[in-house]
Amino acid sequence: MNSLTIRTAMVAVGTTALLATAVAAPPVSAAPAEGRSSVALDWYDTTAATVAAAGAPTPVTNSRTWAISWLAAARATRAVPHGVNHREYQDAALASAVHDALVVLAPARTEQLNAALHETLDGIPDGAAEDRGVAEGSRQARLALASREGDGLDPASSNAPFPVPPAAPGVWQPTPPSYSPAIQYGNRLAKPFVLRSADQFRLGPPPAVGSDRYKADLAEVRAYGAVDSTKRTACQTETATFWVGPSPTMWTGPLRVAVDRAPQSAAKRAELVALFHVAAVDTQIATSDSKYHYQSWRPVTAIRTGDIDQDPTWTPLHATPAHPDYPSGHNTFAGAGEQVLNTLVGRHIAPYEVTSPTAPGVTRTYTDWHGLTADNVEARILSGIHTRSADEAGVKLGADVAGYVLNHADELLRRL
Repeated sequence: MNSLTIRTAMVAVGTTALLATAVAAPPVSAAPAEGRSSVALDWYDTTAATVAAAGAPTPVTNSRTWAISWLAAARATRAVPHGVNHREYQDAALASAVHDALVVLAPARTEQLNAALHETLDGIPDGAAEDRGVAEGSRQARLALASREGDGLDPASSNAPFPVPPAAPGVWQPTPPSYSPAIQYGNRLAKPFVLRSADQFRLGPPPAVGSDRYKADLAEVRAYGAVDSTKRTACQTETATFWVGPSPTMWTGPLRVAVDRAPQSAAKRAELVALFHVAAVDTQIATSDSKYHYQSWRPVTAIRTGDIDQDPTWTPLHATPAHPDYPSGHNTFAGAGEQVLNTLVGRHIAPYEVTSPTAPGVTRTYTDWHGLTADNVEARILSGIHTRSADEAGVKLGADVAGYVLNHADELLRRL
């Protein structure tokens, strides 16, 4: 097949990404739309498997992998040359773009990616549509990769050192049990895809230490988020444990439902995946900006060392991540994801099931995207690792960033 010869040089092209194992994406129960498969779904699953098997230890780096590969696909499929079959061209372009980007970003998976590409192209008739689609996908992958070189989203840059500030009421300090150095500080220094700057949507300050809202937030976490809480129900404990995993992992399944249920072209499906993950990257950059601008202490520090009913032995249900409280990163991701899916897919959808790698055997059913966000808000309080103010502010920040990305979608998706 002539189209396959175009791939040979591409396998060796590109820079080496820093890669490590990642948590496997949770499966979602959803029958293929109208009983059919699609190249878009095939490559969605291939991308998820690639990130799960050879992903980075930093969530934003994995979101970047999705964003670059599917942005290339969206650009490659956006316009079809005159005189060729639309579906054949778009399928070839999508597969070529995602394949070429992933080979560079996850070189350890080259053999599997090459096999997936062969399978896709074997299902497309030989001819101009396939040849031109492959060539355009390859071109857009090269351009997308080049445009993001040195963007500061690699693991080392993401976890740039953060000097711990002097201890003071309300100020973040390393948290038990490991008292690890702060992580994800470098995200605020990275290059966004669409935002003008990391601080474009910087949040207003968190509730002042000692204010009524602060006291209410702390009392709620103290009561419901303790490892030995007598107020948290079994169902609430399940919610906390279900959503404790990384957001990019937890949202892989729901996004697949959206891609599967949308009876659209390969181009529209590529746009959906690309915009979701571009918004996810820019949201994580904006999250880091607000977190490290305010440097707000975590509930465990406030309860153990603060002036309000100090309890040096209080322990949260789940270990506290090593970065400031405000805003909650899980909820900025949820706010962004919900905004993209509400806008591009619609607010309501037929029931779908979600599972979680951190809650084996548990299945949850949703009929919209907001339910995912609502559960994330509650989960971080019930885990004892975030205040409600941090959660609610996070949802707002994510929605604001995603709205801006969507408003600039035409410019972002324009073919280079």
